[in-house]
Amino acid sequence: SVEIATTTSLRWPVRTVYPKADAILPFKRIVAYYGNFYSKGMGVLGEYPTDQLLAMLASTTNMWAVTDPTTPVIPAIHYIAVVAQASAGKEGKYILRMPDDQIDHALDLAARIQGIVFLDVQVGQSTLEHELPFLERYLRMPQVHLAIDPEFSMKFGNRPGTVIGTFDANDINYAAGYLASLVNQYHLPPKILVVHRFTQAMVTNYKKIQPLPEVQIVMDMDGFGSKAKKYGTYNYVIAPEPVQFTGMKLFYKNDIRPPADGLLSPAEVLNLTPAPIYIQYQ
Repeated sequence: SVEIATTTSLRWPVRTVYPKADAILPFKRIVAYYGNFYSKGMGVLGEYPTDQLLAMLASTTNMWAVTDPTTPVIPAIHYIAVVAQASAGKEGKYILRMPDDQIDHALDLAARIQGIVFLDVQVGQSTLEHELPFLERYLRMPQVHLAIDPEFSMKFGNRPGTVIGTFDANDINYAAGYLASLVNQYHLPPKILVVHRFTQAMVTNYKKIQPLPEVQIVMDMDGFGSKAKKYGTYNYVIAPEPVQFTGMKLFYKNDIRPPADGLLSPAEVLNLTPAPIYIQYQ
């Protein structure tokens, strides 16, 4: 591990691997819009016409840049490429893989704003081993990163949405290793792997999760509710087990629905320790 100068001490994670050249974190903060173009209910990406969406994202990234001038902001399109669903589907895996034209649209949006893309995978009753190869041609691209969602990982045969799912360190290490092999094979800059989490049981054996020089891991707090509840979940679930970098999801609808008391501002998010370096709006 490497000690970094005190100017970045609040951002640089302790006792962690130093990344390969051209790593994004912690040198830039990522501000992402999340969702699926088919659905208004899954996040902001499906709710607005393209031009309005990108104008909103530009305004949001600027708000973060103004709040923390020491950290440049890079915008991101965080697109759910494999969607867990209530019906078993043809393969009996309770998922729907998005067609290429939809993923291509996410890439196009990111290109318009000089941003990056996260492809989000909800495995349902499938596995990362089965699903990631379907996305490999995208993950080979230098601007495309990966997110995995334990909430919809149904290891014990439940239907997605009926219980909160789980990933083990082995699953997360598999995804990181998969990305690392692409980085090395295709001479890419380091990848980012986002892991969503809002309960302790969603991620098991966290001490065995291995960030790599090729793969930066973000543990993203994606619970919704009041400001106090979000602070509490972050401090209880994420801060004690940060792995490497941390993130915060902000919900345009669920964080303002009573009894919740409004969206956390950038300044309020930055009061957390460690300060989230990945910010997602749903």
